[in-house]
Amino acid sequence: MNMAGIILTAAGLGFLGLGAQPPVPEWGAMISTGRRYMLECWWLVATPGLAIMMVSLAFNLFGDGMRDVLDPRSE
Repeated sequence: MNMAGIILTAAGLGFLGLGAQPPVPEWGAMISTGRRYMLECWWLVATPGLAIMMVSLAFNLFGDGMRDVLDPRSE
């Protein structure tokens, strides 16, 4: 249920350099590395940012759907 929060926390820690160490690919670390080139090559930051957004949204929608299907209190 809280998978989106976990993904955002892991990306935030990776951005700060406290996540997985290189050569392990991590979305937060990708954004941190692309920060230097953001004005010339905006897609280096936008691509992992969109991936974080899409996966978080997908987990939220999936969790809402599963709650609606499996909730015994619903009519």
